[in-house]
Amino acid sequence: MSLVDLWVYLAGGPLLWLTTTLIAYVAADALFVAVGRRPLANPVLIAVTVVSVVLVVSGTPFPAYFAGAQFVHFLLGPATVALAVPLVRYLPQVRRLMVPMLVALVVGSVTAIVSAVLLARLVGLDATTVRALAPKSATAPIAMGTAEAVGADPALTAVLVILTGIAGAIMVTPLMNALGLKNFAARGFAAGLASHGIGTARAFQVDPLAGTFAGIALGLNGFLTAVLVPLLLPWLLG
Repeated sequence: MSLVDLWVYLAGGPLLWLTTTLIAYVAADALFVAVGRRPLANPVLIAVTVVSVVLVVSGTPFPAYFAGAQFVHFLLGPATVALAVPLVRYLPQVRRLMVPMLVALVVGSVTAIVSAVLLARLVGLDATTVRALAPKSATAPIAMGTAEAVGADPALTAVLVILTGIAGAIMVTPLMNALGLKNFAARGFAAGLASHGIGTARAFQVDPLAGTFAGIALGLNGFLTAVLVPLLLPWLLG
């Protein structure tokens, strides 16, 4: 059997792309650790780049890839629920900071939506792209559902959500250090609010308390974004 025939045979099964995704992430995470967990070596960014290159070079359409990788997508649900485990550990801190968190949540969620839409309009992006950008700071399943509800392309929103998460994970630690913000609860909450799951993963790598508050922000901002985007978008576009 030639290499071409072998590739055609393997590409026909879903296991190939699941394996490719896992290998890409494990290798990216190993590189991330090897360079001292520097933000620019974000494993999600590296893994996405590697898998994208493989898909382009092999000429594999996204539906064929997703048929194999959808198991990873399915695990997003249980992974999000698992964020409640560290929440129990830090429950006293969460209760004490409830009011500041709710204020930060509303301000941050509104700012994320309004700034994205206004900047997109300022640079002349079309209405479809502007609508897709509005829920970019919510976690992917909620953002895609919200995008569909406001007439945007869910697939485009998913891409923008991932880019937002990667950018946030890269920028959050240097930015917080530059601002002199040392409270890990505040740092984590900001990371989860602005850059959802990817930012939350980065927060857990920095400090468990930061990760816990990032997980709280991820869930609350997802809910609030789904409520606010349909309300604010007509006014922002009008």
